[in-house]
Amino acid sequence: MKSSTQDNAEGTLHKIKGKVKETVGKMVGNPNLKTEGKIEKIEGKIQEKRGQIKKSLGE
Repeated sequence: MKSSTQDNAEGTLHKIKGKVKETVGKMVGNPNLKTEGKIEKIEGKIQEKRGQIKKSLGE
C-alpha cells in the first residue's frame, strides 16, 4: 500500500475513533474522554492531509 493511501486510511480511522470517544464522553459526562476524542479527530484530519500532500507529490 502506498504511504499516502495508508495515511488516508489511518487518518480516517482516527477520526472515527475520535468521534466515538467524543460522543461517549458527552453521554457519560466524562470531559476527559470528550477532549481525548476531539484531539484524536484532529490528529486524524492532520494525518489525512499528510496523505493528500504525499499523493500530490507522488509518494
